[in-house]
Amino acid sequence: MEVEQLPDQVREFAVYLRNLLARLDQDAGWCGIFWQRDPDGMRVCLTGAEVPPWDVVEALLQDLGVGGGSYEAEVESETVRARALHRASLTAFDARPGGRDLLGDRLDVMLREQRYAAERQVELAQLLHTAATREQAEAMRLDLTWARDDHERATARCAELHRRIADLDRRPPPSPPPVPVPQQRPQPAPPEPPGRSEPPKERKRRPRGSARFAGMPDVATPADDTPLPTAVQGPLRDFAASPRGARFAGAGEGEATAPPAPQHLDSEARAAIVACVGALLRLRAEGRGGEAHGALVEAAHWPAARFPLLAAELNRAGLGADWATLLWETASLPADLLVAAADALAAAGRTADAQQILRQGVGRPATEIGASVLRLTGEGRHREIRALLDAYVRVRTPEEAARSVRDDPGRLVPLLVEAARGVSDERYWDVVHALRVAGFHA
Repeated sequence: MEVEQLPDQVREFAVYLRNLLARLDQDAGWCGIFWQRDPDGMRVCLTGAEVPPWDVVEALLQDLGVGGGSYEAEVESETVRARALHRASLTAFDARPGGRDLLGDRLDVMLREQRYAAERQVELAQLLHTAATREQAEAMRLDLTWARDDHERATARCAELHRRIADLDRRPPPSPPPVPVPQQRPQPAPPEPPGRSEPPKERKRRPRGSARFAGMPDVATPADDTPLPTAVQGPLRDFAASPRGARFAGAGEGEATAPPAPQHLDSEARAAIVACVGALLRLRAEGRGGEAHGALVEAAHWPAARFPLLAAELNRAGLGADWATLLWETASLPADLLVAAADALAAAGRTADAQQILRQGVGRPATEIGASVLRLTGEGRHREIRALLDAYVRVRTPEEAARSVRDDPGRLVPLLVEAARGVSDERYWDVVHALRVAGFHA
């Protein structure tokens, strides 16, 4: 984006950011670390071509208060101003054409970074016990510190991206411009993460750029000139209030499309659930959040039949927040595993949880949805296809749905149209229109 094309709010925040950095020691604190780890990200944010995540701004403000005393009061006042400018800048930045798709792609990348950082913490914690020398142990502790920082930042950025997407989906579509009355003669043309401790003093090595400061994926930004998607609150409310319970496929009540009945858990599965909950309680009590998250990542890949009892046990143990985290992890599973988890939860009466992971699961890029449907088609998984597409056409806009068929319109268009018809006549015609606009015959 050219500087002269920047929205006023984005330009104003970029100026504020440059002024803030002018007051800091560029080689010290978090500012120095950001310049070292992601100089390109720093530069694009200073020009206004990108808006940094809030955790970055917050860390820079902490650098401002290093002196203590009166500086702390200054930081409090500065934080209020920075937060307001940052929010306004994000709102204007996201309102650009293609903003909703870009946020979805970045969320997908950041969720992977979050999982990688969690797995890295578990790996380093295990390796730490095998260190042969004091120097090796110190190096592993330093890497573990950075893995924890990466995970905290990725978690904060996921939350920020979810909020930005929700803000866009709640925003009403823009009013149509007034249509001028034809003249007889031609007339002249007249867009919150928690606080942080002091940064580590040194950095010996970094295996990946997982939570890069700018929060931008290592992929090219798509040049998408399509209009910003409008809100889809109506279909989403229909989905949440659907009287069909576990019938996610949108089929009539007479069709045998309900998910399988709840499966009986053997003693081994029950013992694994009890052990998992016990381990989480111990890890949380010891402040070992990274290892706790690693255990949740592992549990997300368990057989779906274990999920209802695991949910009950986590909530009974006061670990409701861990269950919420597990649902986020489950939403990123491959499509067949995602639907299996939703089936198991719905069959056990946890319909809200099942609907949540389906809604979150279809937030992935449109092309990925299309690829998942094609794979399920090849495997003959027709009920899973209906479940996935039903959630997809309810949550995403018709324009986004149309983009999912690009890889194989011949197979994907009929399935998408059928799913839209099962939602409502209005959604059906909206999807058909979007497909035709995109050049696909429906």
